[in-house]
Amino acid sequence: MPFKGSGLMFLISLVSVLVLGVYCQAGYQKFVTQHYDNPKSSVGKQYCDVMMKRRGLDKPACKQVNTFIHDTKKNIIAVCTASGGKDYGKGLRISLRPFTVTTCKLKGGSSRPPCKYSDNKSSRYIVIACQDGKPVHFDEGIIVREDFQGPDKKCSAF
Repeated sequence: MPFKGSGLMFLISLVSVLVLGVYCQAGYQKFVTQHYDNPKSSVGKQYCDVMMKRRGLDKPACKQVNTFIHDTKKNIIAVCTASGGKDYGKGLRISLRPFTVTTCKLKGGSSRPPCKYSDNKSSRYIVIACQDGKPVHFDEGIIVREDFQGPDKKCSAF
């Protein structure tokens, strides 16, 4: 017997909630896959080449730039809260403290595998987008300079 009236609306609502829940979780899981590496993996001198391939960021084409954050999930998630981050505009949040990160940049002109990357390990304030209290997008890292006094001051982005 087909659904009628409120039964059909209930079914549509239930399906929507389930699909949205899967989508939101996928956003956080994708963030973890692309940006989380703690402790920093010991993979030899070609860290970025190995990690980008290991995380599938070389298919179907080489990802141009990717940053791996070397800190706990708890500390990264905290950037989505008032205790670990603050509003940075356009739905983004900036960390209140710097994180150790490795930024991988594609070398050469081809974006087709095999991919070759240069790496840059540094300390940066991270800028992320959050959904349901968890990070879902890494936007940028703010280089920590001696004259930089935290995320309230102006500085150059990398």
